[in-house]
Amino acid sequence: MIMLEEILEFNKKFVENRGYEKYITNKYPDKKIAILSCMDTRLTELLPAALGIHNGDVKIIKNAGAVISHPFGSVIRSLLVAIIELGVEEVMVIAHSDCGACHMNSDEMITHMKKRGIKSETIDMIRYCGVDFNSWLGGFDDPVKSVRGTVRSIENHPLIPKDVRVHGFIIDSLTGELTRVE
Repeated sequence: MIMLEEILEFNKKFVENRGYEKYITNKYPDKKIAILSCMDTRLTELLPAALGIHNGDVKIIKNAGAVISHPFGSVIRSLLVAIIELGVEEVMVIAHSDCGACHMNSDEMITHMKKRGIKSETIDMIRYCGVDFNSWLGGFDDPVKSVRGTVRSIENHPLIPKDVRVHGFIIDSLTGELTRVE
């Protein structure tokens, strides 16, 4: 709770001191690009710095592993809003080196959930409702293959316009070097 209180106190001073003024922009991305990237904390400042992007330049969608876990889930929804409503013309899928989602194991996650108080009955009920924990909570073995699969999912999605260009990359989580995934 102490950390939350520190954040709230900082926010109060930020607003009082009008720290927000240098970030004012509109909802339309200047560069007409959406980036799907991992939520890794190392990328919070590194990714924009390494790409030379600033507030208002692009739409950034983050999740664990920069993957699409459901064809009609929040990632595709966010991309559709960015493309259809906000003028995005290109999508960059950017995974990174040393990703925590790489080699993630759904059985281990379920074990940890149970240790944190999630009941076996709840997990069984969710399975019964059709959730495949292996695909939903499982990781990937190869970030390059994962990026290729995500790019294909976007390119082949029936609701994504065919004129949207989709590109895949891996960013080095230490240096920020970007490598194109063909």
